[in-house]
Amino acid sequence: MAAFIAAQGAEHGVAAAACCRALGVPRSWYYKWKDGDRSPRRARRERLKAEIARLFALHEGKYGSPRITDDLRDEGWRVSGNTVAGLMAEMGLAARRKKKRRATTRPGKGRWRAPDLIRRDFPAGKINQKWYGDGTRIETGEGDLQLDSVLDMGSRRIVGFALGEHHDAELAYGALAMAVAVRGGHVPGVIMHTDYAEDGVKPRNLRMACSGGAC
Repeated sequence: MAAFIAAQGAEHGVAAAACCRALGVPRSWYYKWKDGDRSPRRARRERLKAEIARLFALHEGKYGSPRITDDLRDEGWRVSGNTVAGLMAEMGLAARRKKKRRATTRPGKGRWRAPDLIRRDFPAGKINQKWYGDGTRIETGEGDLQLDSVLDMGSRRIVGFALGEHHDAELAYGALAMAVAVRGGHVPGVIMHTDYAEDGVKPRNLRMACSGGAC
């Protein structure tokens, strides 16, 4: 209807006020349509949308409406979660789903099983008594890397590590060999507790580096 009123003025020279009276609509409604909504409420809504877009980009699209709402409230905005969710939907902003982490530990298929020498007694009273091995996948812009590490429970220090493209026997052996070298090349009696064998790493490679230790 507002477009019709505007067309009457442009094409036939009919005043907008006369059209509004004839059609029974308020002039304020027509001029609001013509000039755009300049009300404080509209202005606040536009500022809020701009701030939502900024926060969404700041967090690289990982934040949904609940966390965006928390950030807005921290900045002093008085806003409801439903309002933020509605504006994000209006702007087409949706948080990216987290990638499901691929499990790297898989039960071994062979008959050999390492004995459990720790039996959930994890603390150690001295160094070179209990070592723990772990493998971690690290995401990079050029692909995933694998980090194998060895922790001495007595000192809570990483004594060995190795970084490579594949989580295999060579990588695990490199981390363990470094740990043995750091501790003088001879660590009799140390217990190496790890899931490397379950990850497809051959147990004999781990035992080779222990120099007589109970691995």
